[in-house]
Amino acid sequence: MSIKREFGKEQPYLPAGPFKIRIPFVHYKFEWPDYVQGLLMCAVCLGAIPMLQEYLGMPFEVALAVVVLNGIFYCAHVFLGDPVVPGWVTPAIPLLMLYVSDYKIGPERIQALIAFEMSLGALALILGITGLGKKIVHIVPNAMQSGIILGSGIAAVNVIFVKGARFDLFPISITICVGLGFYLLFSNHFRSIRDNNKILKTISNLGILPIIALAIVLAPLVGETSWPTVQWGITKPAFGVLWSQWTFFSSKIGFPPIKMFINALPMVISAYIILFGDMIQSSALVDDCKKDRPDELIDYDSNRSHIIFGLRNMLMSVIGPDLTMCGPLWAAMQVVVCERYKHGRESMDSIHGGAGSFRFGTLTGYFLLPIVSLVTPILGIALASTMLIQGYVSIRVGVMKARTANDLGIAGIMAAVVATRGAAWGLATGIVLCILIQFGNKPKFDVMLFENENIEL
Repeated sequence: MSIKREFGKEQPYLPAGPFKIRIPFVHYKFEWPDYVQGLLMCAVCLGAIPMLQEYLGMPFEVALAVVVLNGIFYCAHVFLGDPVVPGWVTPAIPLLMLYVSDYKIGPERIQALIAFEMSLGALALILGITGLGKKIVHIVPNAMQSGIILGSGIAAVNVIFVKGARFDLFPISITICVGLGFYLLFSNHFRSIRDNNKILKTISNLGILPIIALAIVLAPLVGETSWPTVQWGITKPAFGVLWSQWTFFSSKIGFPPIKMFINALPMVISAYIILFGDMIQSSALVDDCKKDRPDELIDYDSNRSHIIFGLRNMLMSVIGPDLTMCGPLWAAMQVVVCERYKHGRESMDSIHGGAGSFRFGTLTGYFLLPIVSLVTPILGIALASTMLIQGYVSIRVGVMKARTANDLGIAGIMAAVVATRGAAWGLATGIVLCILIQFGNKPKFDVMLFENENIEL
């Protein structure tokens, strides 16, 4: 039985420095609806497996072990006091794919990934402890922030459509599934009809799960995959093989040289700028909940979030290097949890219970062989759908991040360089263009975007 919370007070916890430890069933009520949804949505997380297989050469069971370890660390956020559903640093994944592709597949590429992920974790940890995170990101001009986000969006689309990539393998399935996803997630028409229909509203709250469900049936029907062979039992992630052959503990890999840490810095900076946007979104979503739920005091601390996902990245770089990275937010599912939370205490007692139960659900799903075997044939389609939807969002957010016509021009050039040559070249391009175009800038000469209907080009 969980400890009862007084009206308007914070959910009970055990204080531990910057952390607020909450144990399920003790410090918050376990929310079974969110747990069950997590069981189903674990299929999205399993989409990391084909990435790890393609770019690192990992066997399926080894890649599954990486996903499981990441899933365990997902649970750390609510456990340590962060009221969010954490996830990947999705917009940065295409850039990281480009970055590691500069290294020969094998030990060298693994070392490059380790150096990057360890550096990203260390940066987040330092900024979280010192509280400098918010100050650092505001130093980066809007034009460069826009360019990095736009570049990640272009790279996400390019990863799917480049010749010989996943679109050539599953053209019909990807076209139909992504089309459905765009309609459900972004269409004004669907938005106008969903609130008046309980079934459509439920479908809307499931994020990209309907796309995966469609792909399971559609892909075999059109002959692009085989029908899934559902197996019963428990999965067997290859933790031993992962630690003995795919980490720096392996004699074949070893610890990355200092040069790789230096080379990783532009990619680290780019990834950090992207994931900082997730923290802003986390704060906004939590603040939005507070209006509807005065019965609970919610404490979202960006410094604490920095520390948690910084530690996650550092630990994963040691025990399971991962292309998806350890981010502070799974935006789509945070929205779903928040929407149910707004319905009142009788629907969800505490936001910590909803977020924590969801992530316990996804973790459980990784071990259920029927779920894993059901979605294995269409993981490539699920990944393509995720990348294309993320590409759409990144391009939209990237454009809106620009404030002036010059910002957008700089961002466009920078984005093209980021998507084709990587983060280092992109950052260098952005810096040079900002100096040449923005140095000594006077606001009266700026052409503001989204305030003028006609912009002279």
